[in-house]
Amino acid sequence: MTTPAPEDGETVSIRPAERADLLAVVRIENASFSQAWPYDAFERFLGEPGFLVAETDGKIAGYVVADVTQQIGRALGHVKDVAVHPDHRRAGVASALLSRSLGVLAAHGADTVKLEVRRSNDGAKRLYREFGFEPLRRVPSYYADGEDAIVMIRKLG
Repeated sequence: MTTPAPEDGETVSIRPAERADLLAVVRIENASFSQAWPYDAFERFLGEPGFLVAETDGKIAGYVVADVTQQIGRALGHVKDVAVHPDHRRAGVASALLSRSLGVLAAHGADTVKLEVRRSNDGAKRLYREFGFEPLRRVPSYYADGEDAIVMIRKLG
């Protein structure tokens, strides 16, 4: 998928993550989160259909990690991690990644998708609401620093 980013005309292409992308992904993770995933956490998702990267001008601009699990006989999609390099934020990269990942999850049988977001992350919550996610519940002290998470959910199809 190639999408022109609305702000600056950059072209964003989304593709499956490869081993060569991992250092760039970890750098973006570290620039985005105070409690970042380690390298090996991303390495475990290599080859999974829901581990996608966004490229602009030949550089990794962002990524998403998502998967599908069976719960009570139903396929549940889970967006585990999404981040965009600070230089590429507000340019449509996260929207392109989220859009593609929802398609991948649906293609792998998910009828519902969930995610967790920091209670304080208003920008991310706004993006997720634009994609049809609704708050389901609050999870107290979900993050290691004690901040609560908001679980958001969306039906597919």
